[in-house]
Order: sequence, then C-alpha cells, then structure tokens
Amino acid sequence: MATKQTFSKPGRAPRRRRGFAQMSGLIKTPVKTAGEKRGFAVMRLLTHWEEIVGPDLARITTPVKMGYSRDGFGATLTILATGSNAPMVQMQLPQIRERVNACYGYSAISRVSITQTAPVGFHEGRARFEHAPEPGPAPVSDEIKKASADLAEGTQDEGLKRAIDQLAQNFLQRQGAKEGN
Repeated sequence: MATKQTFSKPGRAPRRRRGFAQMSGLIKTPVKTAGEKRGFAVMRLLTHWEEIVGPDLARITTPVKMGYSRDGFGATLTILATGSNAPMVQMQLPQIRERVNACYGYSAISRVSITQTAPVGFHEGRARFEHAPEPGPAPVSDEIKKASADLAEGTQDEGLKRAIDQLAQNFLQRQGAKEGN
C-alpha cells in the first residue's frame, strides 16, 4: 500500500489536516503560563471567581496573586478591593478562605490579604468594580424654563441661544436651591 505524502515548501510548517482549531485550544497554554507566573496553579480561581466567592464579593474584589511561603504551610492569596469596601471584605476573609480551599479541594490557602486600590486608575480595565450611578440632573421647573427662555430670546445664533438657555437654567436652579436651604 502506498501512503499519501504531503510536501511543503522549505521554512513552512507542515499543514494540518484537521482544519480550523478552536480558539480556546490556541490560548490555553499562554493563559496558563501567565496565571502560573502569578502563582495560580488552578486557573478556575480566576475564571470562576464569582461562583467561588459569590456575586456580592466578586463585584467588589478580584484575585491578584498567590504567594507561597518557604515553610510550606499554605499560600497567601492577595485580593484587590476598593478602599471603601476593604473593611467589609476584611470581615469576610474566613469565608473567602474556606471557599477558595473548597475550590482547590484541600487547605491550599492559609492566609488572605487585601490590597486596597482606587475604583479607577492604574488597574482600570482589569478589575471590574461596580460604581454607584451618578445622580442625574434635577428636574427643572416650568418657571425656570420660562425665565431662561426669556433671557435667551433676543439671540439669533441657535447654538448660542441654547447655550445661554442652559446656562440660565443652571444658574437659576442653583440660585433657587440656595434660597430653599
């Protein structure tokens, strides 16, 4: 029986016969090595953090690093949390340690430390901290709308007219708030 041979040009990798490869298979090794550099032997801790610690804690924390001591008495898990939420996370450290150890299947974590950070800044894009929504503008009364429209009435440029109207509304609204307090 003759076997089919595939020839390729020199300097090129041989062609695969399987066709397209799944993306998860292509990035599995680089992601695993990056995680191992941070001390995470089990990647499930990073990928399923919300399932492990619960949605409330996952919203305000993220695992950053695992450090192993020379004594071999367990690792230290470092968690990133916003400064305002750190005291609440501090109270829940025993539960976090129990849940992470349950993920590993043995007592891998002996200590959990918290690193406090600002909700925005150097770690932006990597940690997903939820922020309280900013309050929208207060409703403008009809009296203020009428007064601001009267002030902008003589202006012929539409852009300038809208700007004067908005400025007058802001000023009159703040003026009314000061008088009301």
